[in-house]
Amino acid sequence: MTTAAKHRIFTTPFASVYPLYIAKAERKGRTKAEVDAVILWLTGFSQAGLDAQIAAGSDFETFFAEAPRLNPARSGITGLICGVRIEEIEEPLMREIRYLDKLVDELAKGRPMEKILR
Repeated sequence: MTTAAKHRIFTTPFASVYPLYIAKAERKGRTKAEVDAVILWLTGFSQAGLDAQIAAGSDFETFFAEAPRLNPARSGITGLICGVRIEEIEEPLMREIRYLDKLVDELAKGRPMEKILR
């Protein structure tokens, strides 16, 4: 994929979207710690590693490229996000971003953590 063809979200700083994930969860009575827990589960980052990515202003492409260990159970995340079936997304980076979106959505909908973290 050429630079000109990259989706805009790939070059969006993760740190600019992270507060939106937290706000969405908190509006529904969930916590920042729970948002962090789903991110850590998905990416394999430690809390310090996540904080470093945010402080560095890493974009989504870098954030997922530097993830220490993407959770192999993430392929069990299915369903619709923004009207698109996750399991049908062909672009690997977009699928990873949508996995994260889906986890935050499930958190905000009140799903128990043990069910979110398959």
